[in-house]
Amino acid sequence: MIRVLIAEDQGMLRGALGSLLDFEEDIEIVGEASNGKDALDMILKLQPDICLLDIEMPFMSGLEVAEEVKRRNISCKIIILTTFGRPGYFEQAVKVGVQGYMLKDGSIEELAESIRSVMKGKREFAPELIFGSIQEDNPLTKREQTVLSLASQGKTSKEISSELYLSHGTIRNYMSEIIDKLGVKNRTEAVTVAKENGWI
Repeated sequence: MIRVLIAEDQGMLRGALGSLLDFEEDIEIVGEASNGKDALDMILKLQPDICLLDIEMPFMSGLEVAEEVKRRNISCKIIILTTFGRPGYFEQAVKVGVQGYMLKDGSIEELAESIRSVMKGKREFAPELIFGSIQEDNPLTKREQTVLSLASQGKTSKEISSELYLSHGTIRNYMSEIIDKLGVKNRTEAVTVAKENGWI
């Protein structure tokens, strides 16, 4: 029997997933969590074989939970189940070593098969995500990525210039170039877009 934990913040979808997967003879739903923190606590307590994780959840995102599972060397396998086909999310998921990344618009039969496949040691990724991640090249130079990464930590232009040993004007020019390249209005939007695409 494959023991599965479901972490999904939408109650109706969580309940439906649990009910439908419970119909599978070889799958048992051992728990359901509505946020990332509860999901991690339940993984530690229940030790499921597989955890189905939504990405955008309160307290901790699915990717943060997956990262923590990897960091603590917990044997639970992770399948990200999401409506977000953003290449950045997919790249982050691959980096933290998830075993599966599926979109929620697939059938329950496909999901059940993916669960079985992951249990056998295989990796299951939605084809459109792999294709999307190949298409999306990072438009930022290494230096621009560094500047924006520091900005994402809340550092001011003055603090960034001090840390990188560059003039305040040079940092302003970098930031202006980043905003222009990403087609956004300000540095906050630039950080959001870059994070969503896995560029910083």
